[in-house]
Amino acid sequence: MSASSECKRDFVSSELGTKNYWDETYGREIKSFNDFGDVGEIWFGEDSQERVLDWLEDCDSVTTDDPVLDLGCGNGMMLIEMTRRGYTNLTGVDYSNGAIELAKAIAEKEEITCITYQVADLIATDCTQKYTCLTRQYKIVIDKGTYDAISLIPDSEVEARQAYLKTVKHLVVEDGIFVITSCNWTKDQLLQFFKPEFELFKKIPTPSFQFGGQMGSTVTSLVLKPKS
Repeated sequence: MSASSECKRDFVSSELGTKNYWDETYGREIKSFNDFGDVGEIWFGEDSQERVLDWLEDCDSVTTDDPVLDLGCGNGMMLIEMTRRGYTNLTGVDYSNGAIELAKAIAEKEEITCITYQVADLIATDCTQKYTCLTRQYKIVIDKGTYDAISLIPDSEVEARQAYLKTVKHLVVEDGIFVITSCNWTKDQLLQFFKPEFELFKKIPTPSFQFGGQMGSTVTSLVLKPKS
């Protein structure tokens, strides 16, 4: 058994781990965008997104022309905000056709042309050969909630998480970074799962709370680097 597979979840499966849920969700959000111009939800909230982007701006090894990949991009608002900050080489993938349709519609309305979107299943067999956007590597790979969703898959979440790890390892260049934000997994749990392929580079500060004398956090954001 690999070290990563020993990281057990302490939460149960959910419909948020099913493709049908996200297809239905983005179907409603596309209609809302077409009718009212509402871009939909920013996963984990705008503050969480801003913390990640602020950290990237302050990182000396990151430039605005570095290739960026957003895993499970949803409505694409993370990448939209990155264009506003000067990034020019952006790619978003999501396994929901509705998410990609919505993301493309928002980018078109904003007259943004530097983002490439593609429907892609990150845990599909040979996904790094099946999908054009997953055949190459990136300096910055971002996950804001996608690993969480994969962890909620009914029945086969362990196999799905292992497939995800294999995919992410392939996508990050040797001197690149993987930025992951989770509300289901703690820092220690994330490090345990990813340690066969990645090591901690930085922890992005997030709001914390105290309960019963113990400090906790509702969201964890980590910057990981591939092991040499």
